[in-house]
Amino acid sequence: MESRTILVVDDDPEIREVLRLLLTGEGYRVIEADSGDTALELLNSSVDLVILDVMMPGLNGYAACAEMRKNSAVPILFLTAKAQDSDKSMGFSVGGDDYLVKPFSYSELISRVKAMLRRYCVYGAKAAEQSNLIRCCGTIEIDPDQCLVRVNEEEVSLTSTEYGILYLLASHPKKIFTVQNIYEAVWEEPYFYSSNNTVMVHIRNLRRKLGDDPQNSRIIQTVWGKGYRIG
Repeated sequence: MESRTILVVDDDPEIREVLRLLLTGEGYRVIEADSGDTALELLNSSVDLVILDVMMPGLNGYAACAEMRKNSAVPILFLTAKAQDSDKSMGFSVGGDDYLVKPFSYSELISRVKAMLRRYCVYGAKAAEQSNLIRCCGTIEIDPDQCLVRVNEEEVSLTSTEYGILYLLASHPKKIFTVQNIYEAVWEEPYFYSSNNTVMVHIRNLRRKLGDDPQNSRIIQTVWGKGYRIG
């Protein structure tokens, strides 16, 4: 199997060294950047995942992520000491896929990386075995062959996580998925109560990109006390 390439972005050389040793030990190829600006220069189609620090001089991690999202759907894992829910919400709102707080468990980091790469291969820009278009709500078209989403025939740029949530719901119209169902299916990790906010922020971002009014949603519907559904 071809080795996956991971771009590690952190201004601390010791953190980069630890991550390089961990990731190369798992068979990954590692590219290093010491700033957000350098990361943007190094990001190309050969990069399969980005591990991104938040607090860096110059272009911080949030700003770098937002810039990456203008041209790339590559999975982005924030790795940072900023642990508040508001910090995580900010990370997800600018296009991050997952968030791990320092100090971190080495085994948890590797598990997150493996899960994100699996998710990218299933839902992201490098995937899809199914060939039938999925249409829902009259205006949305999902093309699994190319992992593209169109609203009113206009292509919408989604992260692999957002695509995974939409694909899951749209593939099972009218079926109600709890937050736990969504998290375990898309993230491929055991559910914890703290995962609630993670799913809710991604759904909020997804609704915004689809032009879905959260106060009167006609696409991703909230079934109070139960979960979410499409159709």
